[in-house]
Amino acid sequence: MRGTWPFASDALPESRLLASVAEFTHHRDIDALDHSLVLSLAELVTVGSVALCKRGDDPLHPIESLVVCTRNDEDTLVVNAVGAHQDAVLAKSLIRSMDTLEAISEITPDGVSRLIVPVQRDHVAIGALMLESGEPLDAIRPLIDGFSRIYGNYIALLNESERDKLTGLYNRRSFEQRLRRLLKSHSERALRQVDERRTAVDDSRIWLAILDIDHFKRINDTYGHVYGDEVILMLAQRMRASFRQSDILFRFGGEEFVMLITAADEASVNATLDRFRQHIADHNFPQVGNVTVSIGYALIGEHDYPEIVLDRADKALYFAKQNGRNSVYGYEALTERGELATPMPAGSIDLF
Repeated sequence: MRGTWPFASDALPESRLLASVAEFTHHRDIDALDHSLVLSLAELVTVGSVALCKRGDDPLHPIESLVVCTRNDEDTLVVNAVGAHQDAVLAKSLIRSMDTLEAISEITPDGVSRLIVPVQRDHVAIGALMLESGEPLDAIRPLIDGFSRIYGNYIALLNESERDKLTGLYNRRSFEQRLRRLLKSHSERALRQVDERRTAVDDSRIWLAILDIDHFKRINDTYGHVYGDEVILMLAQRMRASFRQSDILFRFGGEEFVMLITAADEASVNATLDRFRQHIADHNFPQVGNVTVSIGYALIGEHDYPEIVLDRADKALYFAKQNGRNSVYGYEALTERGELATPMPAGSIDLF
């Protein structure tokens, strides 16, 4: 990402600025929005590269993605997704800017000027814009600050559609998008490790768990939907209080919830989920009293498909439902013990 092209420091016509903002904000798909943002900026200012870093949910891998727009040999703008892991110094600067919520202006060892501006949403950095050039970048700092704020505000509006209205947890649509991105990231990371001939093993794994409230229809029928909704809301609140920030929580629909949990092994994830199951069983819900939950979970593999992962976790959940409820079971352990011989009826959970 080195830039040697002349830097255009002249004031930009308002019509070009407005056209660029209109161009990237017409997107509703976040991936397309990211690509359009870096392309729009690269068309406005003549620099070596424009990049958008996105912060991930995994604390072990804080940079989820890096989308970069550069010029090829034919002087055509090209947008690509690259790995920030390839440059440890760059990754450190990006993380520092996001952690401190402050812009960074620096010169690389190769003499390239670099400007990093954090992108914020609700006073938390969700990413950063980065530009590199052979010339100083101070003149365009206000422009990049403005685009950063516009992008952050627009992302906040888009993310409202990702939240469940009752609980505030991520909704099913958001789950499907995040799971696909997660599986893509898993696959790309595995390929990088093969290409780089790594021998070190990453001991972090991600598990998908499905939680279902036991006898929820009975709660609605006995106490009414108002109290049923209160149970769902209070359960979601206790989920947020019990799980780590790196664990991503979703309301899948109705009385079903989904969690993406980082753990080193099955024993750890089982202990975490069973601790939460017991916490709910011990809690006294207003009017309703005691409520229990059943949980099934499965490991997310490097080359899995969304439907496959969901199906495995759902098989484990169905086993819990058929064996007394108020319990936690993992697909891998059940398979190893040969306890999933009985086929699960189709339609227990809706796949994609």
